[in-house]
Amino acid sequence: MSNPRRPIRDAAGGTGTRRFVFVLMENFSLLCFATAIESLRIANRMAGREIYVWRLIGEGGDVVSCSAGTAFKLDADLEDMTRDDSIMLCGGIDVQAATTKRLMNWLRREARKGLTVGGLCTASYSLAKAGLLDGKRATIHWENQDSFAEEFEDVELTKSVFVVDGNRLTTAGGTSSIDLMLKLIADDHGEDLANAVADQLIYSSIRTDQDTQRLSVPTRIGVRHPKLSQVIQIMETNIEEPISPSILAKDVHMSTRQLERLFRRYLNRSPKRYYMELRLQKARNLLMQTDMSVINVALACGFASPSHFSKCYRAHYDTTPYRERGSHAARLSI
Repeated sequence: MSNPRRPIRDAAGGTGTRRFVFVLMENFSLLCFATAIESLRIANRMAGREIYVWRLIGEGGDVVSCSAGTAFKLDADLEDMTRDDSIMLCGGIDVQAATTKRLMNWLRREARKGLTVGGLCTASYSLAKAGLLDGKRATIHWENQDSFAEEFEDVELTKSVFVVDGNRLTTAGGTSSIDLMLKLIADDHGEDLANAVADQLIYSSIRTDQDTQRLSVPTRIGVRHPKLSQVIQIMETNIEEPISPSILAKDVHMSTRQLERLFRRYLNRSPKRYYMELRLQKARNLLMQTDMSVINVALACGFASPSHFSKCYRAHYDTTPYRERGSHAARLSI
């Protein structure tokens, strides 16, 4: 390990102390919070001085639990910030319930001061709900992308691991907090310090805002066949208006029969079946993460009628869309 008594030279010329205020929402993701705050702690150690300080706040100012069940003692309730503060909102599961009117009003008030506001993991939803991402580029965990895109049309949603658009910061969750914090550290105090922090974290592959959060199609399906990957990418970007197998085959210069054989050989299912599974997976996400009606969910996933949607959904998940939503709501209320 590097010797903290030999601080990294501050190539960026940063001299002041920057304060991050972490707003912990109920059921926040421990990983995205821990990696963010650890990056700051290590930056202080490697710099040999206190270049970052932080504070934990949240609604009520008492105790809040992460999604793993561990409770954290907060420093304060939602309080007034200064223009030099950077707010980091930490989200997790069931972010819709944690995005209260009081939280949104506080976010809007503090954002009007011009300070930096970030959303870690699903907290991008809260920022968007408060109107703080309108006209901005942003990202959110891939599992929440479908519902986010349906609800917030004024936000330019990306699949990047993190996005910095002016004084709005968003991450995709998981370890992407490290990538965002390393960028902020590099901007504040230079690449050498950021790289030293990455080394301490045993983080050997620093990602940028150009990196996407999900594995490539070949890696995800375990098959490296260029035409198969191309067809699946086309399917994934055309859920609302599905494309027929014959047109898909034509797009990659194959016959329909060749495409059928390709899917059977590598995925043990027909192109039509695979496409249906993609559409039903998106439908399930929308049912669980939005309050869209079942009819609108069906239309968003390329089903011409609710009855056809319900029939396909039941065949695949062994339950109806209505029961799926009801059981999900019951689990969250426990």
